[in-house]
Amino acid sequence: MNYVSIQKLVEHGHVAIKTGPFGTQLKASEYVSHGTPVLNVRNLGFATVNTEKLEMIGAETLERLSAHKLMTGDIVFGRKGAVERHGFISTDENGWMQGSDCIRLRVLTDAVNPRFLSYYFLTRRHKAFMINMCSHGTTMASLNQKIIEKIEVPLPARPIQDKIVGLLSRFDKRIATNQKINKNLLQQAVAVFNKFYDASTNQQPFTTLINVLGGGTPKTGNPEFWDGSIPFFTPKDVGTLYTFKTEKYITALGLKHCNSRLYPTNTTFVTARGTVGKISLAGAPMAMNQSCYALTSEIVDPLLVYFYVLKAVTALKHKASGAVFDAIVTRDFDGEIINILSDTDSEAALSIIKPMMEAIHNNSKENMRLSAVRDALLPKLMSGEINISSLDL
Repeated sequence: MNYVSIQKLVEHGHVAIKTGPFGTQLKASEYVSHGTPVLNVRNLGFATVNTEKLEMIGAETLERLSAHKLMTGDIVFGRKGAVERHGFISTDENGWMQGSDCIRLRVLTDAVNPRFLSYYFLTRRHKAFMINMCSHGTTMASLNQKIIEKIEVPLPARPIQDKIVGLLSRFDKRIATNQKINKNLLQQAVAVFNKFYDASTNQQPFTTLINVLGGGTPKTGNPEFWDGSIPFFTPKDVGTLYTFKTEKYITALGLKHCNSRLYPTNTTFVTARGTVGKISLAGAPMAMNQSCYALTSEIVDPLLVYFYVLKAVTALKHKASGAVFDAIVTRDFDGEIINILSDTDSEAALSIIKPMMEAIHNNSKENMRLSAVRDALLPKLMSGEINISSLDL
């Protein structure tokens, strides 16, 4: 497979690069509560866009900075921090504003399929290149237009690009469908629990029903404690509802030498520092670090614990409105008063909720498998190791 630099693609008019507006052009004072979203580096994933904590601008600012409006098919990089990430602009983000801390890559001709470039930017080869080029010792990684121009990408004939995109997109479409199903199922499950919860008049402190347990980290300098088979949950691992894989893994010996127990499947985890108040369910038995809490109960089914925790954390966030919500401590849970479902109502709620949560769990596991197959195919397709030209897609 032949590779070509982004610079060459720019010179031949196939793509264009544009840096976001300077800080003097887009000031914080111009942000509004309702308007057009501004895509900043914190909103970039891996070919995805995170819609949490979006800034907004008004119509006048958007018109003044119209050269920075995003279009479907644009690829957006962050200038600082996680330079190996990028956002692929879908129809949902068409017309949004490019933030000051971003660089936009736009395809201009039919010679290049923008989605093909986006898939290549997910490969280990590309990520390693970006980290190597943008890292400077202990300084935060930074990206500029000259580095983007140095990126080399495979560029087979357009029909081959389209076939590769078509194959990989099949996996992504199935994953997206499962995610939509899971979102709908969770909304229904929350509604069911809330119906029983709101009808209860039995109010008690949260910690009379649910245990708030801590975690711990084995000594990082001891290799016998790390790279084992036990998932080690930290705030970085929060993503979808269920967490199956973690960034780090520990050994059985590491588990013995830390302040975490091995928590079973369906244990509720809450992040207490860093990204505070995020909730996840263990998709498999796992340990956790000291920046999280595990919520368990000897009285309530683990699945119902999740919904009680959701109520408590939502209340804590509401109380912190207008203040910095930078940590949760155990006494925060001690002070929360919640409605307790009767045994009869708990059984009735669980009979409806449990099949929904099991479906979410199964869909999430399927997505994990689909992602693994897609990620295994990706570098082989990009390198030409798998010849896709003869396949009828």
